[in-house]
Amino acid sequence: MMVKKRDGRCEEYSREKLLEGIQKACQKRPVSQEAVEDLADRIGEDLANTFEREIPSPEIGMRVMQGLRALDGVAYVRYASVYRRFEEAAEFVNEVKKLEKKNDTLTARLPGL
Repeated sequence: MMVKKRDGRCEEYSREKLLEGIQKACQKRPVSQEAVEDLADRIGEDLANTFEREIPSPEIGMRVMQGLRALDGVAYVRYASVYRRFEEAAEFVNEVKKLEKKNDTLTARLPGL
């Protein structure tokens, strides 16, 4: 399978590249290597079942963000900040606020939220 990048280029799909991005987001977080590998496998299988030859790169990014959001909120925000190319601190804060849930004591302790 090929991945169509934002700038129009195409490159071969790489599980290793996907895994590396997930690992960077989860660095120094309480996420096991097994969970990271499992997420990469699930995303790869989903892409293979959804696309025949060409995968738009935003499809990969969205799946990674969905998986990380369920796995670890900090890893999710890390990945989202790079993927969505945050340029303002307000964008980062808004993404963190999206993670808030009723009775979420962790988010309530974050300064400025």
